Amino acid sequence: MPPIKVVVQGASGKMGREVLAALCKDPATEPVGAVDIKADEDHVSLPDGSGRIPYTRDLEPVLQRVRPHVVVDFSSAEGATKAARIALSNGVALVVGTTGLTPAHVEEISGLARKYQVGAVVAPNFALGAVLMMHLSKLAARYFDEAEIIELHHDQKADAPSGTAIATARAMRDRRDGPFKHPVTTRETLPGARGGEMEGVSIHSVRLQGLLAHQEVIFGGPGQTLSIRHDTISRECFMPGVLLAVKEVVNRKELVYGLEALLKLD
Repeated sequence: MPPIKVVVQGASGKMGREVLAALCKDPATEPVGAVDIKADEDHVSLPDGSGRIPYTRDLEPVLQRVRPHVVVDFSSAEGATKAARIALSNGVALVVGTTGLTPAHVEEISGLARKYQVGAVVAPNFALGAVLMMHLSKLAARYFDEAEIIELHHDQKADAPSGTAIATARAMRDRRDGPFKHPVTTRETLPGARGGEMEGVSIHSVRLQGLLAHQEVIFGGPGQTLSIRHDTISRECFMPGVLLAVKEVVNRKELVYGLEALLKLD
């Protein structure tokens, strides 16, 4: 079977470069184009030194030129939704790992996938360990009435809280008959000390040099706590999930949200 041809949007970013490297290593995939608003030349060298591919600031021209099967987007929320309009309307499947997508963004991508009968995968997190952390947190949510989330990321991350933390809180709430109990703090001496609240869960965001991506979910009950934590050591950990999504999305005709369905966890 010929390899799946892939264009990467956000190719000059840290995640984009990692995706290009992973695509080069997998014989089932082939990087054929790169897109980035910072593109300043017509071609870019592949990370493994195997050649050069077209490099543009705009997605549509490269789609017409190289005719890929999939676009992988790690740009921005606005860039991802624009990529969805262009790629899906051209019959090209889409994998989105961009952070900061709102429910409205996801709904738009879902509608476009249905309209054009083309597959799309949107995932808050592509690390398989993080997906399992979220899944285990959903299972535990039924048995504890109080929970808090601490998410820690590098100091260049644009959004807070992270998309993974928001998705985790929503998924936990969906597994319960009602919201979590949120202990009331009668005197907050430092505004914001209790974090932001979502579905009765306090979410705390840490941004520091030296961190990459980490999340801990802490459940509390009478006389006990339960902690579920995932730590990202390098961006390499996201690549098995990205490659799984690339290989699966070409067989879909609708939006798949999260890797849970592809891993058959639900």
